Amino acid sequence: MKMCICGKGGSGKSTVVALLAEAFQRIGKKVIVLDSDESNASLFWMLGFDQPPEPLMSLVGGKKSVQQKMLARFTKGENEPAMSIWEMESIPSRSIPSAFVKEKDGRKLVATGKIHQALEGCACPMGVVTREFLKKLELAPDEVALVDMEAGIEHFGRGVEASVDFVLCVVEPSLESISLAAKVMDLTMLAGASFKGVIVNKITSTDQESLVTGKLKALGVPVMGAIEFQDDIQKVCLEGRPLEDQMASAQMENIIRVLPT
Repeated sequence: MKMCICGKGGSGKSTVVALLAEAFQRIGKKVIVLDSDESNASLFWMLGFDQPPEPLMSLVGGKKSVQQKMLARFTKGENEPAMSIWEMESIPSRSIPSAFVKEKDGRKLVATGKIHQALEGCACPMGVVTREFLKKLELAPDEVALVDMEAGIEHFGRGVEASVDFVLCVVEPSLESISLAAKVMDLTMLAGASFKGVIVNKITSTDQESLVTGKLKALGVPVMGAIEFQDDIQKVCLEGRPLEDQMASAQMENIIRVLPT
C-alpha cells in the first residue's frame, strides 16, 4: 500500500509521517518512507537515522540530466505527468541500491533530493523523479510506503498522486489549512486518485477539535481522526531527536485501523 501525506507548510506533515511509520510498525508492518519534500531536512532524524540517504536524483544522473531528458520529451510533445525518466521497468523495494536507502529495524528511508543552494531552478525534476519512482516501486506484501510530500499543492501538476493508492492531508487548526485540505481533496479526485481524508494535527482542546472537524465536514472533507498537541513531540523536534515509540499515540493507532493496508 502506497500513500501520500500532504498539507500546508507547518501543519506537521513530517511529524505525522514519522508517527504513522511507528504506528504501522507496531502492528507488524514494514515501512518504507519516501522523503519528497525538497525543503524540509528533518525527516531522517525524526525516523531515527543519523544521516539521510543519497538522493534518488543522483541515481538517475542528477538534476541537470533529468532537466535535459525533460526538455527532450517536451520537444517531442510529451507533457510532464507522462514522462519516463527511469530506465528500469520496475523497482522492487529490496533492490534499491544501498547508498540510496537507509534501513533500521524494518524501516527504510529514501529521498528524492533537496534544494541546497540559490538559483537551482524549479523543483519540477524532483516531482518527475518522485512520480516515476512511486509508480515503479514494488512493495513486499507486508510493506507500507509513506510519502512525505512537499508543502502545498504544486505536486498535483506532476501526477504524483496517480502513482499511489490514496492521499491523506494533514490539517492544523487554521482556516488556511482547512481550505487547503478541501482543495487537495478536489485536486486528488480530478487527478483520478483516491482521497481518504484528513488527519487533524496539533489539537489543544475538545472544543477546538469540534470546530475544526465541523468546518471540514461542512466542506465535505472526511476526517480520519485527530492528534493532540504534545509538548514531548515539540521538545524532541526542537532538539532534533527521533520520535520515540510512546509518541505513536493511541490516537494514531486508531487512525491506521481505518486505513486499508
